[in-house]
Amino acid sequence: MFGFISRRIAMALVVMFVVALISFLLFRFVGDPVNQMVGVETTPEQREALRQRLGLNDPVFTQFFRYVLGAIQFDFGNSYQFKQPVADLIGRRLPATLELSFASAIFALLLGIPMGVYTGLNRDSWLSKMFLSVSLVGISLPTFFIGILFIFFFSVTLQWLPSFGRGEVVQIAPFWDTGFLTISGLKALILPAVTLGLYQMTLIMRLIRAEMLEVMRTDHIKFARARGLPNRSVYYIHALKNTMVPVITITGLQLGSIIAFAVITETVFQWPGMGILFLQAVQNVDIPIMAAYLLLTAFIFVVINLTVDILYIVIDPRLRTERSRA
Repeated sequence: MFGFISRRIAMALVVMFVVALISFLLFRFVGDPVNQMVGVETTPEQREALRQRLGLNDPVFTQFFRYVLGAIQFDFGNSYQFKQPVADLIGRRLPATLELSFASAIFALLLGIPMGVYTGLNRDSWLSKMFLSVSLVGISLPTFFIGILFIFFFSVTLQWLPSFGRGEVVQIAPFWDTGFLTISGLKALILPAVTLGLYQMTLIMRLIRAEMLEVMRTDHIKFARARGLPNRSVYYIHALKNTMVPVITITGLQLGSIIAFAVITETVFQWPGMGILFLQAVQNVDIPIMAAYLLLTAFIFVVINLTVDILYIVIDPRLRTERSRA
């Protein structure tokens, strides 16, 4: 187990090194930072002095080493647009994105798993057909269109939920504010969380359904029925447990995708997270924010994949046996 985790950590470090190199090249060769920071009236001497102060005249390896060292310390330099440290800007936006992403993932899991189990065990019932129809709609419609429909129906027509913003938040740490502790914060979270998690919910439901249909035909399920075990034990202990490995894989990847690609949902609902910050950075060619967003997203994916690999060993005893033999 220790050797397995060590190998996975080594692979994660290699991935982060490659992503750091890509983001550094993006930082260096996509536009001139000096042109983004000064005006047209700046003299060539002032431009050269600024380049010297930023270290842009240093050798490439020196700049890359300084960049990696700063990234390890969560120091990505200053934003061209906001004239503030990128770490402070991301630190203020990160809680909103993480809360929205985890709320979307919880919504997808709490609805997707029971719906998948039910449609797998009762595939001919009218409720299963309705669930499949809803899942087809959730997969087919784009996220921004679903968000606009939710705003029109629940915010404009019924006026039940707010259509934009994060609501009232409470500061619980120097760099962490949350809307989970206020009524307005929870109400503002519902529409964007459901919009962002609807596709993941339908994907998990269909995956669970397919795995349940496959597992219920295996020999060990037939043997469990022959032993006289109750249906609840057969369904939720023997069958559902054997469907968890692919579900964990998809859930882990989708959670990373939710965090990385929440830009559309945050834009539709004007959610003050990293997605809007990244979109503003792209519009203004703010390369330090773009590079930091790329590194942070890669780090989140690496951590999630490492967690998924460890959960494989915990859930599936066959993998533990293979690792011990190896």
